[in-house]
Amino acid sequence: MIRTKREAILAGACRVVRAEGGAGLTLEAAAREAGVSKGGLLYHFPNKEALIAGMMSQICADFDAAIEQELADDPAPGPGRWVRAYVRLSCNIEAQPLDVLYSALVAAIGTNINLLEPLRAAFDRWQRRAVDDGLDPALATMVRLTADGLWFADLMGFAPPDAGLRAQVCARLISLADNDDMSG
Repeated sequence: MIRTKREAILAGACRVVRAEGGAGLTLEAAAREAGVSKGGLLYHFPNKEALIAGMMSQICADFDAAIEQELADDPAPGPGRWVRAYVRLSCNIEAQPLDVLYSALVAAIGTNINLLEPLRAAFDRWQRRAVDDGLDPALATMVRLTADGLWFADLMGFAPPDAGLRAQVCARLISLADNDDMSG
């Protein structure tokens, strides 16, 4: 749900990238798609790189908030709680704004690879949370990387598993994070 003009601009920028690719993302196109003036867009994002950085930062903030909600909804304390929340969220394809992430990645890669830095920093932070979750660090990392692989397979259309296999993989990952019998 879009609550602010800033969010409307980010959503509009994502729609432009999905329709026209990264090369089609201009400030004018994003403003038009968001239904704001170019001046209104410039108030929030002074240039295209700032707009793309905003897209990346929003994705990371949204995922962080969703993880915290998953943790709040998890009644099972103890080791692996954060990793299980990460897996549940990563496996919930309906909850993932894959079109937003795809748009931001395409725009960043096509404009300035350094614009991926907020996402790199988020993955570093998520990796630290995984290894500090009370599980064997190798197991926690393996589970996180597998969940990321599912997410990226969906994002890029790289042979994503069908719904039945996906559910089995996700259940197995959660089970691994629930029953850390591979303590290091």
